Amino acid sequence: MPRRLFRLLRWPARQGAVAAFASLCLGLAGIAHAADEVNLYTTREPALIQPLIDAFTKASGGIKVNTVFIKDGLLERVRAEGARSPADVLMTVDIGNLVDLVDGGVTQAIESPVLASVLAANLRDPAGHWFVLSLRDRVLYAAKDLPLTRFTYEELADPAWKGKVCIRAGQHPYNTALVAAKIANDGVEETERWLRGVKANLARKAAGGDRDVARDILGGICDIGIANSYYFGQMKNAAPGSDNRKWGDGIKAIRPTFAKSGGTHVNVSGAVVARHAPNKANAVKLLEYLVSEPAQALYARGNYEYPIRANVPQDPVMAELAPLRIDTLPLAEIARFRKQASQLVDKTGFDD
Repeated sequence: MPRRLFRLLRWPARQGAVAAFASLCLGLAGIAHAADEVNLYTTREPALIQPLIDAFTKASGGIKVNTVFIKDGLLERVRAEGARSPADVLMTVDIGNLVDLVDGGVTQAIESPVLASVLAANLRDPAGHWFVLSLRDRVLYAAKDLPLTRFTYEELADPAWKGKVCIRAGQHPYNTALVAAKIANDGVEETERWLRGVKANLARKAAGGDRDVARDILGGICDIGIANSYYFGQMKNAAPGSDNRKWGDGIKAIRPTFAKSGGTHVNVSGAVVARHAPNKANAVKLLEYLVSEPAQALYARGNYEYPIRANVPQDPVMAELAPLRIDTLPLAEIARFRKQASQLVDKTGFDD
């Protein structure tokens, strides 16, 4: 031990120096412990994510996930924290939000043979910034007694459904993504005509949530509507006698397709590695685990989301739906039209 430091430890008058030395030791211990941690910022609901976090900690041999749940303002928070941000992984839903994180300069590109081998090219950023973890398709909810087995998104604008369609606000990210996909498939002019046709067919103002579509179909307000598929799984598996179960039992779900591509529109949950991630290696490990078969099984059975691995079994309710044939347009291409989609929603007065 250096003589000067030895004197600091011996002299009572230098108790402050001793405390400082002890603090330094504790600080070094904390830095070493960081090797067993990863910091996750997420907009996803705690009940959905916690089982995945717990499973990762167990599978990784004890890597602790420090989770910050952020309802709104994820990009703004990480930007404000700057280079001092403790965030390692940023997790959110909607391809638009993932692209915004990249464009906002708070992500970094990573190379992972695991992610590259598991995820199809349209489910990851070509530059290596964002990665899809699960899929959620925009499906048709329909009254159980309707003789429907197939449907196209274009049919929502068919005058035969006048006064029979329910949907949440067009400016909700779930619907602006659908409109953006329509633009990517058919162009702005055709999408505007389609959106006006859907508006003319609404049974009520475009508002509420996706489960409200099922509620209003059961209540006789409308016959059909558009909603995310996983809500169907949640409702059908809800407690017997609950409102959610009644709504789920009162409808059927059909996977629509675009007439041009023959594919179903999907949105995603996904994640990025933060630009200043202090635990980058563990961040990559977390992403790699989340695309593994055990994690994908949790997404499928616990969250009722569509797994990105074809061989992962789904919840029995979701397995009854027709096989998912995803619209082949790259998600990044669809995301380019979000602004135009939002403008069309306003131009057509869809939410008025």
